[in-house]
Amino acid sequence: MTRRTHIGEVAPGIYRICTNTRATVGFNQFLIDDERPALIHTGQHPLYETVRGAIAEVIDPGQLEVIVVPHFEGDECGGMGRFSAEAKGAVLACSAIGAAINLSQWDYTGPLLGVRDGDSLELGEHTLRFLETPHVHHWDSMMVFEESTRSLFPADLFLQPGTQPPIVRDNLAAEMCDWYRSAGIFAAEAPVRGVVDRLEWLDPAWVHPMHGGSLPREALTPYVDALRTESYAFDGSIFGRELGGGLPAG
Repeated sequence: MTRRTHIGEVAPGIYRICTNTRATVGFNQFLIDDERPALIHTGQHPLYETVRGAIAEVIDPGQLEVIVVPHFEGDECGGMGRFSAEAKGAVLACSAIGAAINLSQWDYTGPLLGVRDGDSLELGEHTLRFLETPHVHHWDSMMVFEESTRSLFPADLFLQPGTQPPIVRDNLAAEMCDWYRSAGIFAAEAPVRGVVDRLEWLDPAWVHPMHGGSLPREALTPYVDALRTESYAFDGSIFGRELGGGLPAG
C-alpha cells in the first residue's frame, strides 16, 4: 500500500495528520497540543508507525493523555492499543454506548471514559465537548466540538473523496453525496439530518472531517444543504456492489 502522511496546523494548537493511500478517501487524525495532549482518531492498525511519526514532529507520543474514539471502526481506533501501550496514562474517550458494548468488551484494560451528550473534558487552553450522534454512521457514534477554536470533529460527516488539501473551500457536496451512496454507510437520511440541524446551531468556525480537508465556516453551506435535500442513504449496494438485488420496493 502506497502511503504519504503529512501534518500541519489547521487551527491554533490543532494539527491535521493526513495519510493518502490507494483508497478513494484520505484518512485524517487530529492532534491537539495542550497541557493534556489529545489525539482524535488513531488511524488503522497498519498506519500506526506513520501516524506516530507525524505526532512525534510536534510532541512525544508517549505524552498523549486523551485518545478519542468517535466510533468503533478501524480508521477511528485501529491503532488505539499501540498508542495506549506507549502513552500508558492516556484515557480512551468514547460514547457511553461505545464504552458499554465495544471498548469495555474488547482486549483493553486501560483507562476508559464513556461520555454522554453535553459532557466536556478540559485539556488546558482547549475544551472538548461531546455530542452523541447515534447512527451517524454507527450505533455508538459521537462527535467532538472544541470550544476555544469552535472546531467540530464530525468523523465521517462532511467528507470529501480523493486527495484534498488541508483546507477546502470548494463545493464538493455532490461528490460527498455520491460517495455516501456508493459506500452505503448511512442506513437512512433522517438521523443525519437531525444531527445537521444540531450542528448548524453550534455554528462551528471549522469542520475537521476524518476524510478530506478542513472546511471553514464560509464553505459549509452547500454541504449542509446537500445533507438536508439530497439522497445518500443505503440503497442496496456497498461500495458499489449490489447485495441480493437491492432493497425491496416500497
